[in-house]
Amino acid sequence: MTLFSDAFFDGLSSSTQEVGAAETLPPACYTDAAFYEFEKAALFDHEWLCVGRVDQVQEPGDFFTTEIVGEPILVTRNRAGEIKAMSSVCQHRAMLVAEGKGNARGFVCPYHHWVYSLNGDLVNAPAMDRTCGFDKKKISLPTFKVEVWLGFIFVNFDADAEPLAPRLTAVEAAIANFDLETAEALEPMTGQFTWNWKVMFENNNDGYHASKLHRGVLHDFIPSELASFPEAEPGDAGFLRYNGTLHPDASFNPTQKAVLPIFPKLSDEDRGRATFANIPPTLSLVMTSDMVIYLILRPTGPETMAQDTGILVAPGARDSYGFKERLEMIMTSAGQIIAQDMHVDELVQKGLRSRFAIRGRYSWQEGAQVQFNRWLAPRYQAQWARLKGAAAPAAPVEAA
Repeated sequence: MTLFSDAFFDGLSSSTQEVGAAETLPPACYTDAAFYEFEKAALFDHEWLCVGRVDQVQEPGDFFTTEIVGEPILVTRNRAGEIKAMSSVCQHRAMLVAEGKGNARGFVCPYHHWVYSLNGDLVNAPAMDRTCGFDKKKISLPTFKVEVWLGFIFVNFDADAEPLAPRLTAVEAAIANFDLETAEALEPMTGQFTWNWKVMFENNNDGYHASKLHRGVLHDFIPSELASFPEAEPGDAGFLRYNGTLHPDASFNPTQKAVLPIFPKLSDEDRGRATFANIPPTLSLVMTSDMVIYLILRPTGPETMAQDTGILVAPGARDSYGFKERLEMIMTSAGQIIAQDMHVDELVQKGLRSRFAIRGRYSWQEGAQVQFNRWLAPRYQAQWARLKGAAAPAAPVEAA
């Protein structure tokens, strides 16, 4: 079947059926460079993208930088206390005006010392007085829409994008007792990976493999057969997966029990399961009684991605007795589980490149994958509808 055809995009609807009838997305969606460019326009140009936490910009002048689908992003808090997000590309010669994180009164381009305010306005441009028609008041760093949801900062490149929070009411209600706005955040870590971002997103939400790949003392308390998948409405911006545990307050460590202070508002129902909350295309939350791990997925190419991994704990947990040692116990165990997942992700990506890769079928324990497909496919199809009639790619690509 030819990629970029009505037949290809109509065929994506088979991935959105009930889990017992649905099939996986075509392998080309994970490997093809032209599809990745299409996907950037279909998803990343219009959807809300998580970039970090408000904890990273607590004080006026605090800033951090990140990058999603090749776009360098600068996030800061201005003097009025507002969180601002903008391109970090200098409007002179495209040098980046900031790197890393820190606190600044403004942003000075290292190349030619153009100076921008915390709002992105150009306030000084040396030796431009002889340039015809130059008016620094007309120049600024391009700014993006910003929305904060439960302490997470989201940006949108589309100035006309609809608000995010009204489309996350079901997800927010389900995780309300974690009170993520008041949770304490640890320093996030960043990794670079050699697989498509959807491979990672799907693995984060796969209940089917838990009792197979992760079989053993570090994971047996969260069996695959206790997975459940609440239905998401078509207009929702996120979806959920629950996995019941064999005992309350389960945690990924050799004791199988929470060793850090639990989030104080959790119900008995919350404490009897792990909760996975997903706001595609960039944010996944893995939630247990004593810890929330958040994953911010940042595609860097058709078969590569970066990921920021952060940890949230209950208020006051960092001051609790033995916090460092108890955290290390969890992270050592989680690290073994993550290593198994990473190995699978790498090999899945290799398999997706094969001529023998097909559109597979799902187990009932993969209900979250269909939820993800139901978010993805309509957006792909809408973008194709927008492009119909435009010039086709120079060389049609055959999809597996």
